[in-house]
Amino acid sequence: MIVVATEDFEVYHGVVNELRDRGVPFTTVEPGDPLPDQASVLVTGPESTIDASVPAVSADPEDPRRAVEEVLTILRGGGGRIVVGIDPGDRPGIAVLSGDSVVAAFHVPAAQTAEVVAAELEDAPNPLVRIGDGARLIGAQIIDDLPDVPVELVDETGTTPYLGTGARGMGDVLAAVNIAQIEGEEVESREVEPTAGELQTIKERSRELSEANWTIDDELARRVAVGELTIEEALAEHQGDDT
Repeated sequence: MIVVATEDFEVYHGVVNELRDRGVPFTTVEPGDPLPDQASVLVTGPESTIDASVPAVSADPEDPRRAVEEVLTILRGGGGRIVVGIDPGDRPGIAVLSGDSVVAAFHVPAAQTAEVVAAELEDAPNPLVRIGDGARLIGAQIIDDLPDVPVELVDETGTTPYLGTGARGMGDVLAAVNIAQIEGEEVESREVEPTAGELQTIKERSRELSEANWTIDDELARRVAVGELTIEEALAEHQGDDT
């Protein structure tokens, strides 16, 4: 049984809501009161001095979810390594695993991926990121943007599962879970030479975004492909060259 004991309203509100959202049973006591006989884990606020007969977690009022994840890891039998799986694409799927348990999942624009991963790995001992080898250009940019953590490039063949009724939109996240569980090749970066088709896609996208219906040239498209420029920056350079 999880026991919450804190006088900090923000901690209490945040932790209790997280536990309720996950359907996890808990009880509450006043700080300093005896713990129930069935207590397994104690959650307190940062104001409390922890002196308990069971494992205890001090929750940060700014991040109650992290405290709840730590509590659930304790209840599951103790923490494995934190591994983040990424299924790259325009909106990558991101899965955070502690041991064999998925503790968080995200589906965000590619430009936000590194920021999300950095936040999830903050203070994690010996973390690991595994990223699929598809969507080469986006994946290479994500690797370059990631914080200073070990990264493995994983063969993502077969990682996207069959999606039944009602599971639409979950494929990228479920693929990220599978990627997180596959050993890959450790890399520090990924050199990718864009194909003619990839360059053409970027050029077509530039024309769609341009109010003047301009299309950037191959060199600017290549710089976009390897992450040196955004399409908007490339269009600005193209406009400058034509003036």
